[in-house]
Amino acid sequence: MERPIKRLILQLLRTCCVIGFAVLLLGCATVSERDQAVAGNSLVPWQHQHFPGKRASEYQPVRYEGRNALLARAESAASMLRQTLNVPPAELSQLQFSWQVSGLINNADMALRDSDDSPVRLVLVFEGDRSKFSMKNAMLSELAQTMTGEPMPYATLMYVWCNTRAPGSVIINPRTDRIRKLVVESGKGRLNQWLDYQRDIAADFEQAFGEPPGALLGIGIMTDTDNTHSKAHSWYGPITLTKR
Repeated sequence: MERPIKRLILQLLRTCCVIGFAVLLLGCATVSERDQAVAGNSLVPWQHQHFPGKRASEYQPVRYEGRNALLARAESAASMLRQTLNVPPAELSQLQFSWQVSGLINNADMALRDSDDSPVRLVLVFEGDRSKFSMKNAMLSELAQTMTGEPMPYATLMYVWCNTRAPGSVIINPRTDRIRKLVVESGKGRLNQWLDYQRDIAADFEQAFGEPPGALLGIGIMTDTDNTHSKAHSWYGPITLTKR
């Protein structure tokens, strides 16, 4: 019995690096005032969150092809911009966002532990009933509580651009099923152009997790290349959350 327990503990420690960004979306870390950025047409308190042991991605407010945007660059790097929220499930409605990607990340595969990189991610963190957690996820949540002062989020939904999987596909994170990625764009066919999306948050959450969402606690964007040790740069346009 000892060896399986040791393996599980090692796996949990590795997984902490994966769930860390979701935990930090809840606002448990200290961020300097200068690490704020312009999003869309107004000043929004997006905070630049760095991850321990990781080189930070760069996020720069720009005016690009007629739009206010954030230019994201990553070179063997991973960090995110985040904003804490508290939107009750009854008020969840539409999410509008846009992005432009200059190129895909070779060898990236978001279903694999060692190549889980993406040129763009829009990240949503939700509350929920943690009594439904599996033993593994309950242990992860307790470990996150010990290390960060915050429990692991009940559920994290990401909108992503995948190299190969068709739009509408759901990718379950290889380390914890409480992080799931919904593919909204795939392949090289629409690179180097602004793409606009309008998503039904509740419907997308139910597609990914098979249940209605709880309260929306945080939103973030992330461009990361730390696993594949590659480069990427993309642009994020304004993000609008419509409440009922």
